[in-house]
Amino acid sequence: MLNVFEKLGDLCLYYLNQVGRMGIFLFNVTISIFKLPYYKISYITKQIYIIGSLSIFVIIFTGAFTGMVLSLQGYTTLRKFGSEGLLGSAVALSLIRELGPVLAALMVTGRAGSAICAEIGIMRNSEQIDALECMAIDPHKYIIAPKFIATILSMPLLTAIFDVIGIFGGYLVGVSLLGANEGSYFSSMYKDVEFNDIYMGFVKSLCFGLLIVWICSAKGYFVHYERKGGFGAEGVSRVTTNAVVLTSVAILVFDYFITSFLL
Repeated sequence: MLNVFEKLGDLCLYYLNQVGRMGIFLFNVTISIFKLPYYKISYITKQIYIIGSLSIFVIIFTGAFTGMVLSLQGYTTLRKFGSEGLLGSAVALSLIRELGPVLAALMVTGRAGSAICAEIGIMRNSEQIDALECMAIDPHKYIIAPKFIATILSMPLLTAIFDVIGIFGGYLVGVSLLGANEGSYFSSMYKDVEFNDIYMGFVKSLCFGLLIVWICSAKGYFVHYERKGGFGAEGVSRVTTNAVVLTSVAILVFDYFITSFLL
């Protein structure tokens, strides 16, 4: 019995250490973003290309099919109540307030977040980060901060692309395939979508962008502190998987709290 309590206490201390370490990591990166000298624009644009531009294909693909299935389900349900005219607002509100920010963030986590974690983990394992510290170069500023800026800038834009493509995917199925009225589709959307709906989606995308880059960067940066060993290809692979799972769960949990706060 004593061994059980000992192991439980050891586990609690480990996770408390992890939370504290990640909090200090976020603080250091935030400070380094505003510290002189400022970055070359090329550092930021390169990361925007890697994190944002290379994610556009998966965002377009996912957004289109999400809008199409929303329209298919929505039309079938609304027709039972004779309210097919509300199809446009139902699709737009579902995408802008909820599905757009969440699904875009989950896609970016899988594509870019995993790459961020693996890249930084490999740099830690190959002692490149230690080498930077030996040369008095701050790795938070040189490696991590450009990824933070690029992800936080990219997420609202990717979410907006997801929403627009999803709305046109819904139009394709609802109006072109199922025969809903074209004018009603857009007029109901124009009437029911308000500034607060767009604001909620924008705030969510910013918060999710911060969660993605924070968790994935920190997991890679502290790969050598992993409980089951973080060295070698197996260690980096395990940490990358953990980072994607943890980020995905965090996005869903924070989605609930942000929605509760903004409603």
